[in-house]
Amino acid sequence: MATSPISLAELLPSWEVALRSEHKSPHTIAQYREGVRGFLRWCEHTGATPELSKAAVQGFVAALFDGGAQANTARARYMALRRFSHWLASEGEIATDRLLGMTPPKLAAKITDPLTEAELRDLFRACQGTGFGDRRDEGIVRLMAETGMRAGECASLVVADVDTLHGRAIIRSGKGGADRAVPFGPQTAAVLDRYMRVRRSHKLAGRSELWLPTRAAGSFGYTSLYRALRRRAALAGIPDFHPHLLRHTAATRWLAAGGSEGGLMAVAGWKQRQMLDRYTAATAAERAAEEARRLRLGDL
Repeated sequence: MATSPISLAELLPSWEVALRSEHKSPHTIAQYREGVRGFLRWCEHTGATPELSKAAVQGFVAALFDGGAQANTARARYMALRRFSHWLASEGEIATDRLLGMTPPKLAAKITDPLTEAELRDLFRACQGTGFGDRRDEGIVRLMAETGMRAGECASLVVADVDTLHGRAIIRSGKGGADRAVPFGPQTAAVLDRYMRVRRSHKLAGRSELWLPTRAAGSFGYTSLYRALRRRAALAGIPDFHPHLLRHTAATRWLAAGGSEGGLMAVAGWKQRQMLDRYTAATAAERAAEEARRLRLGDL
């Protein structure tokens, strides 16, 4: 008797194992997983056959846009399905990769305004307090705002990779699978040191991960970090806040302070110049005007 083919849902855990073997970050794996699961939910809701065909994926992406999804979200879901389809074909789980040659959704050139200096100070003040959660959240905010590390990278830090004495953190297997060192200054070091001292009395202090939950149970991952910072931003009166906004802010402040583009790319973990332009687009004209005033080319 012939056996029925394994469903996409049943193959998803095996793909996750393969992604971990490629040193993909937990955040990337979660994004890929949600892309496939979202597609399967759409198939179940619409009665579409759960197979990775161009017609099915196009219908899924169109439904995302109809539901109000942003272009970058639709593209991320699409890319997850593309990569899943490629893996299935390479593993012999499907005969061919039917998504080859398919065009991804276009991304609009959306400009994100960084936090102002005043907003950043308000966010720091919103974390003030002597409680464990206060000191943890202030450490997270200051570290992300100064280094520009991704939220997923920050959430994945371990105690052994944060050196407050020398002002350096090591990000393991960041985006692209590469490790990198990010420096931070004395103020951030002092806030992190204060958190790590209070962390010693936590019931979960023996764990390797840097950030711990306020309660002696569970874990503090990306979702917990996201919720904690959204809560602090609400206290600071900052609307429409997302943790990724701190990365935009860090990049903008770096260049405004006279930092080099090459240095910023190294710290941020960017290999392509277009990423730098994307993250600092909001203040490009302002920086150009300041540079023009400094050059004084009209003085003849």
